[in-house]
This record gives sequence, C-alpha cells and structure tokens, in this order.
Amino acid sequence: MKLQSDPHSGTNTITAYGEGYVEINKRQYGHAVLLRSDGEILEWPVKSFDDLMASNFEEMAALKPELILIGTGNRQRFPKHELMKAVIEAKIGFELMDSQAACRTFNILVGEGRRVLLALIVEAA
Repeated sequence: MKLQSDPHSGTNTITAYGEGYVEINKRQYGHAVLLRSDGEILEWPVKSFDDLMASNFEEMAALKPELILIGTGNRQRFPKHELMKAVIEAKIGFELMDSQAACRTFNILVGEGRRVLLALIVEAA
C-alpha cells in the first residue's frame, strides 16, 4: 500500500507498507521500528507481538512523546496490562491497532503537527 507524504516537510512519514516491510521517507525497513514524527528511525528488537516485554514500553515512555501508536502486526492485539505500566504511569496516551492502520494514523497525526511515536511491528502475512 502506497501512502502519500510531503518529502519537504522535515518530518518522518510512512511512504508505503506491505508484507514484511515498511517504507519510511522512501526507504524500506524489513524490521520493527520506533519512529518519532521527527528524529532518527530506531530499529526495535520486537519480532512479533508475543515478544513484547515491559522494557519495550519503558523504552517508548522514555522518549516522552505526546501520543504512542502501537502497530501490533497483521491484526490488532492487546498486551497484558502489566507490560504497559511505564506508559500508563507516564500518563502518555496510546492506541493499539494493526500495523497498517497505525501507519495511516501516524501520517495523519504527523500532518497535524503532533509529537507522535510509532512503535511498529513488521511481520509477514
């Protein structure tokens, strides 16, 4: 799926998403990423939803975004409450959705100027 972006905006945008990859600023990544609306694109050591640990949520909270979008792979899933403790205690809003929906939502929020963090699991169909 190709997504529209403004290459001159100075922010990170998802330019495409497909089976086994995400394209950010027209560069493909075949692994999970932590992506802020601006700044560097970080490799995220999560291979699948079942790999999520409390430390992954602590890492997200430490980046202090306004909002966190968590792309849970090919379908929407919800982690155990205790894993998300760091994000909840930091009072950072978050949404969980399938990764494709998370990519679309990320671009919309970036376009609105929001300080959003995308934690995206990339997996094959």
